[in-house]
Amino acid sequence: MPTLTILVGTMYGGALDVAEQVKPLFEQAGYKVNISEQPTIEDLTNNQDLTLFCVSTTGSGDYPGNFVSFVRGVQEKNPSLTSLRYGLIALGDSSYGDTFCGAGRALDALLEDHGATRLGDRLEVDAMETFMADDAAIPWAEEWIESQQLKVA
Repeated sequence: MPTLTILVGTMYGGALDVAEQVKPLFEQAGYKVNISEQPTIEDLTNNQDLTLFCVSTTGSGDYPGNFVSFVRGVQEKNPSLTSLRYGLIALGDSSYGDTFCGAGRALDALLEDHGATRLGDRLEVDAMETFMADDAAIPWAEEWIESQQLKVA
């Protein structure tokens, strides 16, 4: 059974809620799903089949506190992530202007710089338009599973 690891960056629990809401969709598609609320660089370098990031933005485009050491680890250890296949759900608030979904966008660029491959489009959930982030994340995850042919036979 293939494994999906969901790495969560959250300040107030919104991104964790999204992770918990999409988890059953991947389980139904045949994946064993692990959610990590305190991600480490080892979560990327262990041989998982697929990774999904659920990351909220805090402050002026910053990473949530629980995600900072993870990002620093990637920046400092500079691992090759050429085997990493991932999806990304970024949460933000468009009233912050240019820093909207800043953490998710910065993470996407960081992973790309290290050779990772994003599967499909990044989902950006705007708190100004979507009260419950999972209202946007669930249909996105369903489409992502289908479009990437992630269902396990």
